[in-house]
Amino acid sequence: MKHLFHLPTILEGENHLPDEEAHHAVSVLRLREADRIGLLDGQGRSAEGIIVLASKKGVLVQVEGITSHPVERPARIHIAVAPTKQMERFEWMLEKCTEIGVDRITPLITERTERTRLRMDRLHKVLVSAMKQSQRTWLPRLDDATTINDLISGGIPAQRCFGWCEGQQADFTQVHDPQQDALMLIGPEGDFTEVEALYLRTNGCAAVSLGSARLRTETAAITACAWMNLAQQV
Repeated sequence: MKHLFHLPTILEGENHLPDEEAHHAVSVLRLREADRIGLLDGQGRSAEGIIVLASKKGVLVQVEGITSHPVERPARIHIAVAPTKQMERFEWMLEKCTEIGVDRITPLITERTERTRLRMDRLHKVLVSAMKQSQRTWLPRLDDATTINDLISGGIPAQRCFGWCEGQQADFTQVHDPQQDALMLIGPEGDFTEVEALYLRTNGCAAVSLGSARLRTETAAITACAWMNLAQQV
């Protein structure tokens, strides 16, 4: 398998790798002139190329052909997740959801969210790395941290669910329609408050269960993401 690199804009002919990707190619992988590599733009396009110049100052690649790939799923998957106090757990969730397949991820600010300040540049790198590792051609959209109110008032699917450990809820696997775009909201370790749950219900979000066990935030997000992907493949 060729080494894959992220190049946000792939052009016919000569292309310069972004600085960080160039550093990885030269200093970590020890690639040199005439080595063949793969390129992904994260927007459904891939290409093969040959390194024509490799140095600590940069890497120049001659692109030999660009391929356009269709969207990976007929129905879009949007996960809104409250960031965890330990960022490595949230980053692990981003990585796994990207590998499984997700179209949009929104860090969700709730009353009980334990972390509200995020390093978006670092989180973006996690997504890019997971995209390359899983050989996907589409990079998930990563939103800035968003409150529940702002998320609901924005452009979101009509099919909306939120994980809820208290009160009355439906089985997610029974209410989810895999043929329709879907948004799943996952709250913090302390769950959504009753006020938030009422607000979500009032705005068309169904309270759902992901099983009998009480899951951690990141586990619940991955579980929902995996189910929505598998449901589209049946």
